[in-house]
Amino acid sequence: MHAVARNQLRAFIERIERLEEEKKTVADDIKDVYGEAKSMGFDSKILRKVIAIRKQDADERMEQEAVLDTYLQALGMIPADDAEA
Repeated sequence: MHAVARNQLRAFIERIERLEEEKKTVADDIKDVYGEAKSMGFDSKILRKVIAIRKQDADERMEQEAVLDTYLQALGMIPADDAEA
């Protein structure tokens, strides 16, 4: 039983290590794509925001935008008419 647990542990560790390496490779690929987009004149910060927005549920996004508008209006950063449009 002890040898079986040791082999299972080793298998889990090796699987995790392989997945971590794949994750690093994917992260490097994503970084390269952002770099390519930047070299073509796109703003990488804005691209990241667009990606984050696209991941959100439409209702969640609308709720966050409404709260943001409320905060900006309270701070006088946008007029009340713009927040209602």
